[in-house]
Amino acid sequence: MRTGKLNHFFTQYAIYFVLILLVAGIAASDPRFLSVDILRDILLQNSTRAIIALGAAFVLITGGTDLSAGRVVGLTAVLSASMLQTADYPRRFFPDMPDLPVWAPILIGIAAGLLVGLINGWIVSRLSVPPFIATLGTMVIVYGANSIYFDLKPNESQPIAGLRQDFTTIGTGFVGPNGPYSLPYIVIIAIVVAFVVWVIFNKTRLGKNMYAIGGNSQAAVVSGINVKRNLIYIYAIAGALYGLGGVLEAARTGGATNNYGNMYELDAIAACVVGGVSTAGGIGTVPGVLAGVLIFGVINYGLTFIGVSPYWQLIIKGLIIVAAVAFDIRKYLAKK
Repeated sequence: MRTGKLNHFFTQYAIYFVLILLVAGIAASDPRFLSVDILRDILLQNSTRAIIALGAAFVLITGGTDLSAGRVVGLTAVLSASMLQTADYPRRFFPDMPDLPVWAPILIGIAAGLLVGLINGWIVSRLSVPPFIATLGTMVIVYGANSIYFDLKPNESQPIAGLRQDFTTIGTGFVGPNGPYSLPYIVIIAIVVAFVVWVIFNKTRLGKNMYAIGGNSQAAVVSGINVKRNLIYIYAIAGALYGLGGVLEAARTGGATNNYGNMYELDAIAACVVGGVSTAGGIGTVPGVLAGVLIFGVINYGLTFIGVSPYWQLIIKGLIIVAAVAFDIRKYLAKK
């Protein structure tokens, strides 16, 4: 009996043990890794990825997938950055545009992401196209549309830079005294988003319907859930979160190109899977997703910190992803 409880405990919290072991292993190689500066940098660099992964979690829990996330990040980064350049920047995207309130391009970026999500949801729910194919198609379409926009005169595919300080402060500013104990705005935004997503997952009808659809979509229909309408809502929310992630990424880095967000969708899906979101649908938590993001953040930052080759980092990440999916499949088969 006690052995069964221990097994359940370690299975339930395995992701957190992996994170602790990763940190401990890197710190054993270089104790400086445990400094507050390093923790702050990891949180800063992975806040936007956490928001994107939370968006991907919505779709994965329904039993779907979303390959368009990375390209939506690129689109919204370019859209917001193109409208928030300083008036004296020599290669301004819109030379004659007056300075807009900083919130306007931010909302435009988020709205663009939401629109792509609505299209994804409509294609999946109304046309019955498998999510993998539907979002693969929109991924290519969004990248093409973004590249056309990015190539407009006078920009002509030049990296968008010279962003206004009131915008970049959102990505680089902080609360508190300058130093390791300051709290970046972007981390605060990620925490707020994570809390809102947790409320949706656990306290709303949409969240309950989402888990029901992922657990058994046919049973969800029989129980009176409007699956098609809920899928449209879920994909739209996911798209809006990708849009927010793209806007914040532009603010954090101080620029944008049409290649921003490339492969972010794979990182988001990997973080979700490693964080316990079932590939079969119906299972997933916000803390698990955040832990998955931190695991890959620690791998990327920590292994670079101790001098491990980027190629070895890819191998390690790949092994972790395969192990996580294999573990998830074993749990799924054990329940059947």
